[in-house]
Amino acid sequence: MPAAAPGAARRIPAAVWVALGIVYVVWGSTYLGIRVVVETLPPFLSAGARFVVAGLILAAIIAWRQGPAALKVSPRELASAAVVGLMLLLGGNAVIVLAETSVPSGLAALLVAIVPAWVVVLKALTGQRPTLGALAGVLLGLAGLAVLTLPGLSGEVHAGGLALVVMGTLLWSLGSFVSSRIPMPANPFTASVYEMLAGGLAGLGVGLLRGEHHGLDLAAVSTRSWVGLAYLIVFGSLVAFTAYAWLLQSAPLSLVATYAYVNPIVAVTLGALLLDEALTWPIVLGGLIVVAGVCLIVSTERRR
Repeated sequence: MPAAAPGAARRIPAAVWVALGIVYVVWGSTYLGIRVVVETLPPFLSAGARFVVAGLILAAIIAWRQGPAALKVSPRELASAAVVGLMLLLGGNAVIVLAETSVPSGLAALLVAIVPAWVVVLKALTGQRPTLGALAGVLLGLAGLAVLTLPGLSGEVHAGGLALVVMGTLLWSLGSFVSSRIPMPANPFTASVYEMLAGGLAGLGVGLLRGEHHGLDLAAVSTRSWVGLAYLIVFGSLVAFTAYAWLLQSAPLSLVATYAYVNPIVAVTLGALLLDEALTWPIVLGGLIVVAGVCLIVSTERRR
């Protein structure tokens, strides 16, 4: 994107706002979808199947609309997309899917909101000195994270599940950070195809290694789990993830990261209304602290 003239206000293209809106709302609802899917489907196999199917559908759409040549990438670009896909979709998403077998969807979303703070930390580790505002936002976010994860404060939630979500946020942040610094395919939709296929196949592999296929009876899977999986494939992967991949190449990372404080609001609201998830005072307080920290980070970073 061309640099703005000195002193001129930064104009955000309408397409960026549309893509952000999709990521805001749809990804906020995917936490609910994941929670419903893992009621009767195994976590890694369902996550892997979701991204493999979505990746194949997206590849078919690209080949139909732009021709098969649009899927051609160099070996370096393919390797880069695969690495990012493993970080985002296996390390980030699939791990959080596993965590949601024991962690409420709203709480998982609040924990994921810490992503922009990890991005600031990663920038600092690569020599980009954070502003005081960003540093204060990171400290706020970590304080909120502590409130959300301290034993006993967030209700009867397995500590292992909470640790998995935090690990997932670290890997997702790393994938988002790395994607703008390695040779990715020029077409963001093509990049999404290879990211989803790499992450999805790896998820299926991990699921098989974990033995998730043993005793799996597809006839016993509930209708709502199938509907949830279809929703995640179409909207969570094809629509929202593709929009996110495009945003990573078309908008400032600090602006893209704003989804992290909108998603939790959507997820917590849906979890409370549709799944009757409890909203305890530590969850509300910790969530507000995390969101406040993220708001401070994003507002500070956008002024740089």
